[in-house]
Amino acid sequence: MSEGSPHARERLAASRTLQEILSVAVEFERSAERFYTELAPKVSKHIRWLVEELAQEEQRHVQLFSELMQRPDIEDQLQQRLAAPPSDTRFSDAIQLPDLGEHPDDQAVLQYALGREQAAMEQYQSLAEEAEPGPIRDLFAFLAAEETEHKAELEKIYYEVVHSGGV
Repeated sequence: MSEGSPHARERLAASRTLQEILSVAVEFERSAERFYTELAPKVSKHIRWLVEELAQEEQRHVQLFSELMQRPDIEDQLQQRLAAPPSDTRFSDAIQLPDLGEHPDDQAVLQYALGREQAAMEQYQSLAEEAEPGPIRDLFAFLAAEETEHKAELEKIYYEVVHSGGV
């Protein structure tokens, strides 16, 4: 297949450099951290601890990505192109934050958090499968597993809140 063929152009258009992917991931995590930090004083006392914990987790993810992007041993890898995961659009769209109002109900907050965890889990899992073995793949695999765990925890809390009449 020649480089100028339509198929090659489509593949190139559907790929991103690792630097671009990491930049979007940092913005995804940073926007969530800001959102949860600003949301914490507005939510009920029943889930305030959870929203504060989510903000801390998102900040930790920003730090992990930022540290990775500064490592000299992966500088060459940052220009490699990876296929954009099927979840790429949904992941990028999640940077746009909803307005849950001044007094959001617990169910709406939990639904939003579940959606973000799902998008992150899918994105990081796809990227872990695409990345070459090494620190980048390891980080994406770690984050995919962590997001999966967070989602499972949120699902338990959601069930307790919704089915205990907490909303």
